[in-house]
Amino acid sequence: MNQAGDRKLQILQTIAAMLENPAGEKITTAALAARLDVSEAALYRHFPSKARMFEGLIEFIESALFSVVGQIAAEEENGLRQVELMLAAALRFAGKNRGLARVMVGDALVHENPRLQARINQVFERLEASLKQGLKIAVAQGALPATHEVAAHADLLVCHLLGRLQRFVKSGFQDDPLALWAVQRPLLLP
Repeated sequence: MNQAGDRKLQILQTIAAMLENPAGEKITTAALAARLDVSEAALYRHFPSKARMFEGLIEFIESALFSVVGQIAAEEENGLRQVELMLAAALRFAGKNRGLARVMVGDALVHENPRLQARINQVFERLEASLKQGLKIAVAQGALPATHEVAAHADLLVCHLLGRLQRFVKSGFQDDPLALWAVQRPLLLP
């Protein structure tokens, strides 16, 4: 990666680290520049706006999450197992990336450009579509009845995911998203 790419990555990593503060202060370009020991103008040489910095974080979330989701879909033939692995991967990702978990639940986007919340919503819509596809495979495999409400089930799974992430963020990162997974998984995926 070139020097400009390295600096962009460093800026995004610093924002993510700043978002790990459980107090959840608003990220300002002044605070970010101070943390990086650069001028605010230097930040804007790499990103045209603070919103674009957050979009970079969302793009990272999307890329990381869907590279795993795509791998699961390609390698796992069992539809229910696909859904289980995808959901666990999203929970695990958030648990390991606390600052990004705040972006995923929209907590870090509250005072930012509204298009950022729409963008993170698209990530969850895409994940829901992947879960729905796994559930359709499970129906075709006979693991779920032909009359199974696939869309409602996928919606429930995303609601569970968002609820676990919300609890994680609101607990100051104390309530691990995977803490009850072994018990909750059979309730969510019979």
